[in-house]
Amino acid sequence: MEEIWQGKKENQHTAEVGMGNGASERWNAAISNLSEMGSTLDSLQKLLLQKAVYVDEEAFAQASTNSVQARNAVALERRVKTLERELDAAITASACARTEKRQAEAGQRAAEARTQEVLKELENTTKIFELHMEELRTKHEEITKKDGEIKVLQAIIQTLSKGTTGNSAENNLYYLEEGCLIKLQ
Repeated sequence: MEEIWQGKKENQHTAEVGMGNGASERWNAAISNLSEMGSTLDSLQKLLLQKAVYVDEEAFAQASTNSVQARNAVALERRVKTLERELDAAITASACARTEKRQAEAGQRAAEARTQEVLKELENTTKIFELHMEELRTKHEEITKKDGEIKVLQAIIQTLSKGTTGNSAENNLYYLEEGCLIKLQ
C-alpha cells in the first residue's frame, strides 16, 4: 500500500512544477488527506484481523441461517405491528360507523314519530272540521226554518191588515205553533 502512495508522491513533484502556488497548496492538502485515509484504513484492517473469528463452514452456515431467520423475524414483527395498527384503525372506523348508524336510525325513528303525530293531528283536525260543518248545516237549517216562519208571519200580518176593514188587528191575538198561525180567542 505504501508503494502506491510513494508513486503518487513522485508524480506530485512533477505536477507541482507546472502549477501555480494556489493549485500546489490544494494538491498538497489532497495528498495529505489521502495519506491520513491510508493510515486509517491500515488501522481498521489491523483491528479487523485482531477481532476476526474464524469458524468452520458448518458453523458459518448455521450462523448465516440464524442471521437470515433473525432478519425474517424482525421483518415479520414489523409486519405484525403494521397489521395491528391497521386492525386498530379498522376497529375505530367500524365503531364510528356503528355510532353514525345508530344516530341515523334514531333520527329516522324520530322523523317517523313526528310523521305519525302530524297524521294524527290532521285526522283530529278533519274530525273537528266535520263537526263544525255539521253544526253549520244545522244552524243553516234553523236559520232557513226561522226565515220561512218570518215570511209566513209577514204574509199573515199583511193578510190580516188588508182583510179586516171593521175589526182591528190588535184585538185578535195569534201565535205560531210549528209553522202554523193559530188564533187566540
